[in-house]
Amino acid sequence: MRLALFQPDIAPNLGAAIRLTACLGIGLDVIEPCGFPLSDKTLKRASLDYGDKCDWQRHDSFAAFAASAERRNSRIVLIETEGSTRLTDFVFEPSDILMLGRETEGTPPDVIAACHTCVRIPMAAGLRSLNVVTAGAIALTEAMRQTGRWAALD
Repeated sequence: MRLALFQPDIAPNLGAAIRLTACLGIGLDVIEPCGFPLSDKTLKRASLDYGDKCDWQRHDSFAAFAASAERRNSRIVLIETEGSTRLTDFVFEPSDILMLGRETEGTPPDVIAACHTCVRIPMAAGLRSLNVVTAGAIALTEAMRQTGRWAALD
């Protein structure tokens, strides 16, 4: 199981995702371009002391990410506010990649179409969205519960 950030706009969100995935023992994919310079200095500032504890990979584009050998046997499960399936109704698999859309613009239609499915986290009526890393944490919690991955921690 992995978490993927599609063209993240906000460096502190990348830092929070690095910390989240490091603590949960989950890999992270960063799909560029980012809305900030993805430099060693930016990463160090954003990830604090978790950067070297995270199994993360950067990809030049969505096409490069989707075509990578490691992804060929994985489903890309997009977590998006407009998802057709409720998070708790979706059946996760251990090899799934949970992908989060861009903070400011969401996910373009061609990328949505390339994903296996689009899942939404139910929210109170009239509210727009969760913070992207908060959404990732909620989705990972459910996916890890369903696949028994919590047993591997502690």
